[in-house]
Amino acid sequence: MTLDATRAVVIVSGGAALSPFTTPDAIANQGMAAGSTDTYLRQGLLDAGFTVFTSPASMGGGPALEDTGFSGFSDPAITLPAELTVNCVGPIDDAGQRLANFLEYVNETFGITTFDLIGHSMGGLFSRASIHELARRNSSLAVGSLATIGTPWQGSFAGDYSSGDVSIELADGDPVSEEILRQAKALFDEASEGAGEQVTDAFLNGTNGWNQRHVGMLDDIDVLLIGGDYLKRASGDPRMWPHDGLVSLSSALAQDVSPAVLPRREEATFAGVHSIYFADALDLAWDKGLTWDPLVLERLVGHLGTA
Repeated sequence: MTLDATRAVVIVSGGAALSPFTTPDAIANQGMAAGSTDTYLRQGLLDAGFTVFTSPASMGGGPALEDTGFSGFSDPAITLPAELTVNCVGPIDDAGQRLANFLEYVNETFGITTFDLIGHSMGGLFSRASIHELARRNSSLAVGSLATIGTPWQGSFAGDYSSGDVSIELADGDPVSEEILRQAKALFDEASEGAGEQVTDAFLNGTNGWNQRHVGMLDDIDVLLIGGDYLKRASGDPRMWPHDGLVSLSSALAQDVSPAVLPRREEATFAGVHSIYFADALDLAWDKGLTWDPLVLERLVGHLGTA
């Protein structure tokens, strides 16, 4: 491939997922080079010849200094200020403003003018919010493509359960899925600063919801939708089944999102779980996590190569 020095990939992690700022050369010096979500994809895309950055994210929106949790990181080579760092538990549009600030920083510092965004989980919503924010600012920066991985376009069943919109019966008696719902509600109740309340079908895909307010934002952008269906239930409610551990396949593939919102779309489904956290909890190899799956990486390389 011919490398365009003014174009780069930016990987955006999702809700409650802490990530350091990385460049093609600068990483976190301890632990995972780019955090538990982004490390494998970052290296794979660099190896494929792309220029890759990861956007920083913290809980609360301060600088992304470390993640002391599962497969975390510390001592990033470069730490960016709070205004360039997504609050990964905060409101979607606030994250979009911070992410737009970050893209402007990458433009000013590294000369990048066109961005290919890859968003995992709520990172796909944060990415969409940044596209809207750049348009609001009449920015000269361009988004060449968008790929979303396990993104809750129509909300997450965990968010719907936490908000009381659905009952635990959605799990159809599956003990693993019931436990996922309980643990997700506990996390949302403890840590959410807006994200948990917004990652619901009612907020995102309801009448006059967030999706409808973004009509036209993706008219010129090719979007790749990637979903996981590792957990299956033949008789299950499609609001949950099949799912990747956190997001239903129907939501990840935006099956009920209007073409006015999403006119240029491709879909890809993999037998994976939402993240390596879920892979580890289910005693699976890490390559069953969507952002650590070589087949997902291959599909992303193909998507980026035609963008």
